[in-house]
Order: sequence, then structure tokens, then C-alpha cells
Amino acid sequence: MAAWGDTSEEEEDSQDGEKAVALVARKESDSDCDSIESLSQLKEEVHNLIKSKLEKLVFTLMEECEIVNSENCMLKTTCSGLEKDVKRLERKKQELGHMNEVLTCEKLKSDEKVLVLCNELDTLKEVMNKREEVFNTDLSKL
Repeated sequence: MAAWGDTSEEEEDSQDGEKAVALVARKESDSDCDSIESLSQLKEEVHNLIKSKLEKLVFTLMEECEIVNSENCMLKTTCSGLEKDVKRLERKKQELGHMNEVLTCEKLKSDEKVLVLCNELDTLKEVMNKREEVFNTDLSKL
């Protein structure tokens, strides 16, 4: 549509200019008695040329507004979809943050249990070593 508007405006400008020049040349060749009548005719012709050009510009503007409005509607729809996606992702982020906190707490509890079990294992090893020493001493006595 833009290409049509560009070429037609150039052609219209040249045609309008040619018409105005032709009218002026024709009016200059007319006699003085026709000058009042021809002047009013010339004004009318110029008025009609301006009016037609303005009408074409208004229609072009209306078409462009329609295109922009339709693009605006599409962008609003896209933005609305993106806003919904952002809200969904924010909820998901909150859920994952909560799950991360729960898992971190569970990991800390597991680490505490591992430490307690390691301490108990060390204690058991010490007890076993003492019993083994006692056993060895008892065995050597026997």
C-alpha cells in the first residue's frame, strides 16, 4: 500500500502541476473580458485540485491509521500473552524457591544425622579397639 501511495502522489503532483500550468496558460491566452470569469474558473479548478488531493491524503491517512490500529491490537494481544507468561513464571519461581528452602532444610538435617553417625562410629571404633586390647591382653595371659 505504501508503494502505491508513493508513486501515485508523485504522479498526482506532476499531473496537478501540469493541469495548473495548462489552466494558467489557457487563461493568459483568453481576452481581458473573460479574465473575471476565467479567474473564478481558475480558482474553482485550483480548489477542486486541492480538494481531490486532500481527499486522497485523508483516505491514505485513514488506511495507515487502520494498519497501525490493527498492529496495535496484535501487539496488545502479544503483550497480554507475555504478561500471563511472566506471572506464570513468577509463580513457578516462588514454588521452586519454596521447594529449594525445604530441600535445604532436609539437607541440613541429613548433614546433622551424618555427623552424629560419624561420631557414634568413632565411639564404636574406640570401644572396639579397647575391647580388642583387653581381649589380646587376656589372651596373652591365658
